[in-house]
Amino acid sequence: MKPAIAEGHVVTIHYKLTLDDGSIADQSFGGDPLVYLHGAQNIVPGLERQLAGKQIGDKFDCQVPAGEGYGEYDPAAEQSVPRSQFPPNVDVQVGRAFQTRARNGQPMTVFVREVTADTVTITANHPMAGQRLNFAVEVLDVRRATPEEKKHGHAHGPGGHHHH
Repeated sequence: MKPAIAEGHVVTIHYKLTLDDGSIADQSFGGDPLVYLHGAQNIVPGLERQLAGKQIGDKFDCQVPAGEGYGEYDPAAEQSVPRSQFPPNVDVQVGRAFQTRARNGQPMTVFVREVTADTVTITANHPMAGQRLNFAVEVLDVRRATPEEKKHGHAHGPGGHHHH
């Protein structure tokens, strides 16, 4: 009997993510599929929840509300900084991610939201925060995770994460 997707399984899917305006935000069709460890928060919570119980060969469409995707948009997580704070050789463009440190010293990712001649508006909101996510998914493979994968919290091997 083929295993159904559950915690502790390594799952291989193809997916297409579209936003409500019809734009394709991301997709794996035509490229490498996504391999993730179910139950380890490797993917957005709403998609993971809707994948539970699915089996190899299942194809389905699902919608993930912002709160179960990249979060609601938080206007307080935005700030403008002088363009001069960025090195001159850095290509600062909308959507580009930068690593910085939060006030508590923890590393965090910020995204460029707007660029003018003098200022750069950065935000800790993910570019898709506040948006409903529309997924088309095809389940390609489901297998039990190895003890090492469970310990590391992600899939290894072909298509899995490689340690850098």
